[in-house]
Amino acid sequence: MVWVTVELTLSNTIGNPIERVKNMEKAQKSSILIVDDNPMNLKVLFEVLDRAGFKVSVAKSGESAIRRLENTLPDVILLDVMMPPGIDEFETCRRMKEDVKTKEIPVIFMTALADVKNKVKGLEIGAVDYITKPFQNEEVLARISTHLQLRKAQVQLVHSEKMSSLGQLVAGVAHEINNPVNFIHGNLFHARQYTQQLLDLLELLYANQSNYMAPEIQDMIEEIDINFIIKDLQKLFNSMQIGTKRIREIVQSLRKFSRLDEAELKAVDLQEGLDSTLMLLESRLQVMPDRAAIQVVKEYGKLPLVECYAGELNQVFMNLLANAIDALANIPSPQIIIRTLLIKDERVQISIADNGPGISESVQKQIFDPFFTTKPVGSGTGLGLSTSYQIVVGRHGGKLSCISAPGKGAEFFIEIPVRLW
Repeated sequence: MVWVTVELTLSNTIGNPIERVKNMEKAQKSSILIVDDNPMNLKVLFEVLDRAGFKVSVAKSGESAIRRLENTLPDVILLDVMMPPGIDEFETCRRMKEDVKTKEIPVIFMTALADVKNKVKGLEIGAVDYITKPFQNEEVLARISTHLQLRKAQVQLVHSEKMSSLGQLVAGVAHEINNPVNFIHGNLFHARQYTQQLLDLLELLYANQSNYMAPEIQDMIEEIDINFIIKDLQKLFNSMQIGTKRIREIVQSLRKFSRLDEAELKAVDLQEGLDSTLMLLESRLQVMPDRAAIQVVKEYGKLPLVECYAGELNQVFMNLLANAIDALANIPSPQIIIRTLLIKDERVQISIADNGPGISESVQKQIFDPFFTTKPVGSGTGLGLSTSYQIVVGRHGGKLSCISAPGKGAEFFIEIPVRLW
């Protein structure tokens, strides 16, 4: 098996497929797995994809392709119809489509022009397209480029739909919890007041009681330990009030975080959004088996209300803070510092810094690319920072950047205008 690494640039522009691959504004490394045992086919495809700048992997049998996919997932798979003895091309494709980790990866069959039967069979099993032999360079690049863009659009659409559904769920739960919690919290004050009045009356009656007290009353006083009840009742009410106050704060944070009523442009307090996000992440900030509790330092400046899509920016805060928390595993004294700053009365800057292991220069070049992730296979979609980049840069005309070095932590900077229009 041979592995070769190069870079890919995609483009939405119209024209020659090779130019379309090389003219995208932001380079995105994508990988292609070729499953074929024919040296001539491999030579032709490698030269085409190498010139276009793809990251290319080669597996010479279905078995080796399946083994390779256990550790590394490509963006597109090119699968030859004429495979050597062993797992044939159709069984290889079937196994890929049955595996939850690989079923969404586009599989393109490579077959002869007149091989209609195998084309249909491949499409029925789960292949998305086919490339005809002998290979035409423009066809190869055009079909690969098309399916890369379709996959990107599909995953982003699913991600957006999930976030929309999550926002609706969060807002609905917050609304349903809010009323009964407010009812309990409000009535605790009166319950405490009434109970105290009854205790005062009981104490007054007890103090003015004659020397003689009915035996059954004396027995009851001893049995229930009236002095303990008087002291402990106050502690119970204190605990209940603290508990309901905490629930109310969480509910308010959920409502502010989802902000479904503020889907359109609206002037909001960004620091309030940061605090709400921290509230929702509080359980992840506590002591964990692999680290101490994370210290969060807030260095907030004086910011005006900022015109923005509040719910979307809260998702950016969530992505950046969650990544910072993930980076602090096994750090002796973990810390996150959040700073806010007004720049020349026109723009606001929010920075989120951690004292984790840092990010290498090579990884920094890719962190905002769709599907790129340093997490284990199946642990991340590679869309968190990519989506955040689109929200900050695309939706708000801002900037999202990172400063980091190995061993020196990482700091992400969000900069957006105070007024969008």
